[in-house]
Amino acid sequence: MSEQTAVVLVKKEHLEFQKRTIPEVQDPHYVKVRVMATGICGSDIHFYKEGAIGPFIVKSPMIMGHESSGVVVEVGDAVTMVQIGDHVAIEPGVPSRYSEETKAGHYNLCPHMRFAATPPVDGTLVEYYVSPEDFVHKVPKSLAFEEVALMEPLSVAVHANKLAGTKFNDTVIIMGAGPIGLVCGQVAKSFGATTILYVDVNDFKLDVAQKSFGATHILNSKKLKSDVPVEVAIKKLLGNTKIDTVLECTGAAPCVDAGLKALSGGGTFIVVGMGANSIPVPMNLISMGELTIKGCFRYCQGDYKDAIGLVSQGKVNLKELISAKYKFSDAIKAYEAQLDPSVEKRIKTIILGPE
Repeated sequence: MSEQTAVVLVKKEHLEFQKRTIPEVQDPHYVKVRVMATGICGSDIHFYKEGAIGPFIVKSPMIMGHESSGVVVEVGDAVTMVQIGDHVAIEPGVPSRYSEETKAGHYNLCPHMRFAATPPVDGTLVEYYVSPEDFVHKVPKSLAFEEVALMEPLSVAVHANKLAGTKFNDTVIIMGAGPIGLVCGQVAKSFGATTILYVDVNDFKLDVAQKSFGATHILNSKKLKSDVPVEVAIKKLLGNTKIDTVLECTGAAPCVDAGLKALSGGGTFIVVGMGANSIPVPMNLISMGELTIKGCFRYCQGDYKDAIGLVSQGKVNLKELISAKYKFSDAIKAYEAQLDPSVEKRIKTIILGPE
C-alpha cells in the first residue's frame, strides 16, 4: 500500500512527521480529497499544548488538523454531489446517520460524532483524506485554497448568527476579536446588523476588526480605569442604543459577565467560546431582563453552504484573517510559533500543501 506523510501529535508538545497508509475509498458514497491548505485552530493548539480538551484526551498518536480544503481526486461509484477535479471545503465532523439528534436536524449535537483531530479520530494534515460526499462542499475555483480552508470557522459564525436571529438594524456586541469573533462580526454585518462593537484587549486585533470585519466601534477593555466596569464602558460608547445581541467568543468569565450585563432587556446572548465548566452568572439580571441564552456548538445543515455563499459574493473576506503561511514541511514550526508569546500580531496561520 502507498504511504503519505502526516503531521502527528504523539503526546503533549510533541509533534512528528510520520508515514501513514493512504486511505482507500471503500464506501460508494465517499470521496478522496488531496489536501491543499489547512488552518491552525485554537483547539489544535490546546491539544498540542495540553494534550487534552475536557474529556477528549490524546492517548495515542493522532493526526492534527481539521480546517482544510482540497481537490477531489477519486469518487465512489454512487457519488453524485461532487466530481473529480472539484475544489472543496472539507467539513470535518461526520455524525452517526442513526442518532436521534441527527434525525431531529441537529447533527452537530450527535453524541457519536467523529470529528477530525479530536481523539481518537485522525485529522486532515495529510496528503489525502477520505470523507462522505455530503461532507465535502464544492466551492468556486476562483477562491484560493487557504480561503476555502477557513470556511470551517466561518461556518461557526454563520451558525452563531442564525441562532441569534441577527437581522437588519441590530446592534451586536462581539466579545473577543480572535478568528471566530472577527468572522462573527462580519457575518452579523452581512445579516444586516448596523452597529457592531468588538471588545478585546489586543489593539492589533481591534484594528483588524475595524478595518476589515465590520466594526463600527471598538473597545480595549484592558485600558479602562479599574473602577469602570466593561458593561458601563460599552453602554457609554453606544449611547442609548438598544443592544440586541452579544456573541461571546472568549469563554472568559469576566467577558460572559460583562456581556450579560450589557444586554438590553429581551436581548439574546450566544455562548460561542469554550470556557470553564462552571462560572458565576447574574441570574437576577437574566430573569428580570428576560434574556435569552443559547449555546452554540460548531455548525449544522446549511451553514457551510451559506458560508461559501458569503465569501463567493464578496460579503466576507477571509483573506484578511491570514497572518502567516507555512509550507507543509514546516508544519511543526508553524505550531511551535503559535506558542511564542512575542507573536501578538497574528490571527490565523495556514499550512499549505503537502507539496
